[in-house]
Amino acid sequence: MDQKKTTYVIIGGASGIGEAVAKHVNNGSNIVHVASRTTGLDISDEKAVHRYFESIGPFEHLVVTAGSYAPAGKVIDVAIDDAKKAFDIKFWGAINVAKHAARYMTANGTITLTTGMLSRKVVANTYVKTAINAALEAVTKVLAKELSPIRVNAVSPGLTMTTAYKNMDTPSREAMYENAKRNLPAGKAGTAADIAMAYVMAISNPYMTGSIIDVDGGALVN
Repeated sequence: MDQKKTTYVIIGGASGIGEAVAKHVNNGSNIVHVASRTTGLDISDEKAVHRYFESIGPFEHLVVTAGSYAPAGKVIDVAIDDAKKAFDIKFWGAINVAKHAARYMTANGTITLTTGMLSRKVVANTYVKTAINAALEAVTKVLAKELSPIRVNAVSPGLTMTTAYKNMDTPSREAMYENAKRNLPAGKAGTAADIAMAYVMAISNPYMTGSIIDVDGGALVN
């Protein structure tokens, strides 16, 4: 008899870190579903998220990497509507996904969310991203208790060379990466493949739940 295939759902898997995770788990013996805004799924739309998981049925592992954008600027300058929109996608979107995915997940399943180092590193002009990431890290621990025996963890990446920075002019983007290389203890900016390894660990380690996995080149200790 054929061995039962393991099913993964990667939300935000069409590019960047999510795409790297999808490539890592798509080894020919697994079933990998990839969804994102570019494939037609808006995770801020709860009804759409419900329909999506209903269409997939039972599965084992969920990874959420969607929603990297948040407006930068001081509290007094950022438009509240822009801040709310970022929350709707990354924070409430992750909640929508976890809520509806959990109904179809097997008991040995895992949920791995994505936060970011700004949750705990104080940087001016980043309050929206800071608040979103901090909220997700708090909820990760709550979900680990509520959804047990499903294991719930979060990966917190640092600066990662992905298409998230494609709208920056090339000299500024390269200067940012070079600055990271000079100043981070790891001596480099991260790649999507670097970060993907943390998701694989969270999925495969049966003793890990409620954890925040920092993969930031040492930014939090710098």
